[in-house]
Amino acid sequence: MAAPFPVPAVTDNPDGWGPCTVPTHLKDIPFAPFNKGDKLGRVADWTQGAYGQKYAGRGYNQGGVPVFNFFANEEEESFHLVDNRPVKTTKFGGQRRFQQNNRFQQQRRDGKDGRGGPEPGDKKKGGPQQQRRQPFYGRNDQRQTQYASSVEIGADWAVMEQITTTGLSKLNYNPGEPEDLVTCGSVEYYDKTYDNLSSRASKPLEKTKRIFRAVSTSDDPIMQQLAAAGKARVFAVDSIVAHLMCMQSSKYGWDLLATRKGDKLFFDWRPASKFTLLTVNETAPEPVAEDKDNINGMQHLALEATAINQNFSQQALVKDGNRLDFGGPSPFASPADQSNLASCGYKYRKWRLAPSGPEAADIVVRCEVDGALRTADGQTPQTVLVKALNEYDVKSQNYRQRIEGQKGALLLSEAKNNKFKVAKWVVSALMSGADQIKMGFVTRFGPRDVNNHVALGVYTLKPREAARSINVEPDNCWGVVRALSDMLLKMPEGHYLLVKDPNKELLRIYSVPADAFAAVAAPAEEENDGGVDMGNEGQGPGVDVAVPLVAPAKTDATADVDDV
Repeated sequence: MAAPFPVPAVTDNPDGWGPCTVPTHLKDIPFAPFNKGDKLGRVADWTQGAYGQKYAGRGYNQGGVPVFNFFANEEEESFHLVDNRPVKTTKFGGQRRFQQNNRFQQQRRDGKDGRGGPEPGDKKKGGPQQQRRQPFYGRNDQRQTQYASSVEIGADWAVMEQITTTGLSKLNYNPGEPEDLVTCGSVEYYDKTYDNLSSRASKPLEKTKRIFRAVSTSDDPIMQQLAAAGKARVFAVDSIVAHLMCMQSSKYGWDLLATRKGDKLFFDWRPASKFTLLTVNETAPEPVAEDKDNINGMQHLALEATAINQNFSQQALVKDGNRLDFGGPSPFASPADQSNLASCGYKYRKWRLAPSGPEAADIVVRCEVDGALRTADGQTPQTVLVKALNEYDVKSQNYRQRIEGQKGALLLSEAKNNKFKVAKWVVSALMSGADQIKMGFVTRFGPRDVNNHVALGVYTLKPREAARSINVEPDNCWGVVRALSDMLLKMPEGHYLLVKDPNKELLRIYSVPADAFAAVAAPAEEENDGGVDMGNEGQGPGVDVAVPLVAPAKTDATADVDDV
């Protein structure tokens, strides 16, 4: 007979799963409520406090209620291990070793060993693009300064040619000896006491009241008569020709106007341009900022350098009434200002650019000299160019300290920072046949004083020796002028603008309308000086303004042109 089976009492919980009441012997034991869909955790997890956060979200202890979790006491949280082992020190100290290791790691990153050379057996890593970037490590902070163009390019201007200036070094041509067509003007004699200037025996720079005539090629009456007489096919002034000859050294933007009329070619600077202003530190390693409000900006330094050259070129001459006459009066003088013109002599010289034949071409250049130099033996006086280098940043050169015993080194340093400007002066001296260049060193009275200057010294240069020292080849210079002249003479009649890109080694030739610059007015005086006293009181700045010629009445100089 089967044993009887008592039916236990079953309690139904209508609100959930589990007992409805808690037995007396289980009353004080904590209980974690959960639903049927929850995942069950471990009964006792002693590692959850250390690894729960690290493996959160990966299925570890998901859904469990941390009622039975173990928590460390506050005393245990403040417990820390202390390392009592002795610290190892080197002979030279840890700081020095740390610095040496940093330097060695830097050299390893640059691909060099400890001696500065490439690490032996080290193979280049990365692709070709990464290998090209390795030599320029750390150059991102020295970005190239971007300069604005000298002229706004018109929408209707057509690009006729585009020339890379770096390729002009392969051109060579020897035009031979020049032929003097007309000589006029008069110059004063150079004051030799300026050769003894020094930082202790300096002279303040005086502001001259003489008038300077900046007349372009097409406005020159002698040039017009020479062109009408058929003396040549190409006409220009020495500053423009020197600019074209040395364009490989230029960094800033500039532009020149070329006019084709008949079989003639005329080079001029654009009206209201700043072509006649001198640059400062154009080729220096540290570029000059293009800031119009800064007295050490590119525009203000150009105005200051031009004023210094004008003032110094007249102050360094003896004003005793004795002059070297070139055979005729100045073609740019009027009866009112005949006695107040700056000392300047003019030579209209002709060179042969192409051999005889259908493409034969000659060029006539108006060359200028600033003064004359008496010789000891009483022979024909020599002609000189008087120029000046100016200092604006005492920290870079410091003329006052170096002018005594390092004048030659100072000149080479300034020629490096102003190669384009100095090269133009040297080439102009070669074209004019000047025997010497008197190079003055002028600095400011104070670092922020742009109106008062002092002359500290003068260095004498011979043009041919100076050309060799700064790597200027006359044959290469004439090769550039001949190539540009041949290119422009083959173009149709019209007006062309030569524009140097300020940020690339490119020269573009644009075909421009005849009236492209007809409405451009000369810049106002207050916009030109920029706070710099140009020294021409009552006459305006005297630079960068095309001077209207006086009446077309024939002077002695222009009358002699018909007899050439």
